[in-house]
Amino acid sequence: MHEKPPYGMISILFFGAFVALLNNTLLNIALPSIMTEFSVKPSQAQWLTTGYMLVNGIMIPASAFFIQKFTNRKLFITAMILFTLGTAAAIFAPNFGLLVAARMLQASGSALMMPLLMNVMLAAFPIEKRGTAMGVFGLVMFTAPAIGPTLSGWIVEHYSWRTLFVIILPFAIITIIFALFKFRNITPNREVSLDFFSLVLSSIGFGGLLYGFSSAGDQGWDAPIVYGTIIIGAISLIAFIVRQLKMKDPMLDFRIYKHPMFALASAISIVLSIAMFSGMILTPLYVQEVRGISPFHSGILMLPGAIVMGIMSPITGRLFDKYGARTLAITGLAITVVTTFYLSRLSVDSGYYYLMMIYTVRMFGMSMVTMPIMTNGLNQLPMHSNPHGTAMNNTLQQVSGAIGSALLLTVMTKRMEKSGAELAQSAAAAGQLPTDPAAIATMQEELGKQAMLDGINFSFFVATIIAIVALIMTFFVKRVMPPKFKTENNATEENMEQNKGTAQD
Repeated sequence: MHEKPPYGMISILFFGAFVALLNNTLLNIALPSIMTEFSVKPSQAQWLTTGYMLVNGIMIPASAFFIQKFTNRKLFITAMILFTLGTAAAIFAPNFGLLVAARMLQASGSALMMPLLMNVMLAAFPIEKRGTAMGVFGLVMFTAPAIGPTLSGWIVEHYSWRTLFVIILPFAIITIIFALFKFRNITPNREVSLDFFSLVLSSIGFGGLLYGFSSAGDQGWDAPIVYGTIIIGAISLIAFIVRQLKMKDPMLDFRIYKHPMFALASAISIVLSIAMFSGMILTPLYVQEVRGISPFHSGILMLPGAIVMGIMSPITGRLFDKYGARTLAITGLAITVVTTFYLSRLSVDSGYYYLMMIYTVRMFGMSMVTMPIMTNGLNQLPMHSNPHGTAMNNTLQQVSGAIGSALLLTVMTKRMEKSGAELAQSAAAAGQLPTDPAAIATMQEELGKQAMLDGINFSFFVATIIAIVALIMTFFVKRVMPPKFKTENNATEENMEQNKGTAQD
């Protein structure tokens, strides 16, 4: 444990992760513009987000190996170079397929940044100060969502969406230059070997599940490519888990789930990710496609929520150090459930400031859950398990977010199609179908908006139920005490490990 944390190096890590996260949040507002330029449906456009998370889901399980095998310096510089190459490729992508490929190249680099940053912080700060440290981490990370949508909205309104990548590129290059001169290794390295069969199994497992769920909106759940890839993915994932449990030096150690609070934290994070990622995609769709609000004002609408998350992050970090995760998580998820329900009751003329308020309060609720729950779970792990714990958390968050987004977008699409058909039949039965071509086009546009609204509302209702599940689970959270309180009676390290499940509400 370092007596004085390496703040300079952590700052470079923060900046690299910030650039990667900003890149991701910039794209959410731009999705409708990209859909228009390349003539793709929402279920196809989501691959810009899902494909990014898919690669994260494949790469992050191997991050525990990379962090133990290679130095911080080599790993971070390599990750930033891959991210920079992907950014450059996205600027010049001539079609939608190559744009998705460029995004996936970006993801191959960014996937390693978050686990690397979290491992450095776990090694640099004592356990009783991790809440505050993670809170500062959250403040930096939530600045990107605060800037991203608004900046993206203004750019998309005045320039091409490609400008989003042009802005990111110089910052990525600057990060590489700083890392070349200032980066050093602080986490321990050891000789580990990568089991390539495990890597293949995890890639097929996570990739199959993500592809299957993501394709359902386009192909339908009864399509062989959909249920076939889901089945193959599930079987591969089970085989991967069984293999890891049998290995002496696994690629991803599932034995960390013997620690109950880490297991519970993972379960809550999975459920919360599904609800959170869906909101980040559905809200811009409603604002721009149903309400016809400009991309810039769409970004402004989401700005206060992101600012609130940034402000609250260090505050919740300090509250976590003092009171633990349970009270914070229950309060935050109760707020999230109520506000998500209100988002399921939108109309075609819901007020702009009303929507801004609901979205902001929802983000306020989520700011009280994510970091405290994750930190509480990691606090229960022994130091040597930190690379596996951070890799597991990041993997599950990305994969569950991707599957949740795909699932809820599929729910939206299917509900939209059903509602559109019913509205058209009702209009025909009532003899309200116009004969003038202009009037027909206007009516089709209005029916399309009404159908999309119904689909979005239904998806938010499903997200409400998902958030309720997370809320119920938080009642079982117990506070993990820092080891220093357990060593006061000269307890041995073995006894410390046995007692790590001891809790205090």
